Amino acid sequence: MKVLALTKYSSQGASSRLRTLQYLPYLEGQGINVEVNSLYDNAYLNKLYATGKRTGFLNRYLLRLKVLFSAARYDLVWIEKEVFPFCPALIERLFKLFRISYVVDYDDAIYSHYQLSKHWLVRVLLKHKISKVMQLSSHVSAGNQHLADYAKSSGARAVSIIPTVPDLQRYHTKAQNEEQSLVIGWIGSPTTQVYLYDIAEQLAWLAQKYSVRLHLMGATEDAISNLPNTNLEIFPWSEAGEVPFIQNLDIGIMPLKDGPWEKGKCGYKLIQYMACGVSVVGSPVGVNEKIVLESNSGLLADTPESWQEALVALLESKDKREGYANNGRKAVEEYYSLQVQQVTLANILRDVAGAKQGEPNT
Repeated sequence: MKVLALTKYSSQGASSRLRTLQYLPYLEGQGINVEVNSLYDNAYLNKLYATGKRTGFLNRYLLRLKVLFSAARYDLVWIEKEVFPFCPALIERLFKLFRISYVVDYDDAIYSHYQLSKHWLVRVLLKHKISKVMQLSSHVSAGNQHLADYAKSSGARAVSIIPTVPDLQRYHTKAQNEEQSLVIGWIGSPTTQVYLYDIAEQLAWLAQKYSVRLHLMGATEDAISNLPNTNLEIFPWSEAGEVPFIQNLDIGIMPLKDGPWEKGKCGYKLIQYMACGVSVVGSPVGVNEKIVLESNSGLLADTPESWQEALVALLESKDKREGYANNGRKAVEEYYSLQVQQVTLANILRDVAGAKQGEPNT
């Protein structure tokens, strides 16, 4: 069985790494051979994170277009979000016309970017694009119920929920923190660090009262001026460094604002903390609420004041931290892990490829 995977990024892009690339070894072992075409490479991402500017994308689009001419040679195409961002769904329509089956995967509410764009032409031309891509697909895999509901309302013929999950072979529980001062931590990217600023005052208060330290991985130096007096230390992101970083935390946090984009997020930060046996505090936005409440892995907070209360409750009780941490790790082992979800994904790909092979020729 041959699959063409059209990812948005190469391995440095978290969505592509977690939603597609980490599944490849298992799929290959199941006889599902996946050839990957990444729209944007690591060099593009490095420049984007360094400058905030998107350049050189036209050449990347042309390289992908060349690959698409061979799409019919595969049993199916596996698309991350869309074939060409900020372009109409022409290729997806052609796939349907030429009976090229595709599975499309979402871990973000990217339709909201089109629908709420400040550019009127984008809103006019693309506000219904993602709905059409979903409708034309053979199967939609969604990272949470919010995205799945959107796919169903768009007329997708088949929809499954596959959460964004870590690999338990890499993620192990934390060792006991022998240091006197506790560590509150966050892992993310320059585009999401702004959510921390809404609780900057509370983090500073906690640093003063409890001598707690704040560790951030993946944030830029801008966080220093926006999070003053928080005993802040910033760590550069690396895939190899993620697990050791999280294992050094006592509490992992995931603040969010309650917006249309944030409702589509898949709570991966929380799941990473849980996988390492770290108690969590998160905003009750989108799937965060489901993850925390159903796993009983920590607390929810929706205002700066409730964030302070939740963090105080955990800082003052080692038993609470350890209880939530154990619950979170159990939830990851039972559901929120690569080892569980890879079976579901393989079955989806097989079903779509099998349905295509069973279609009558016309």
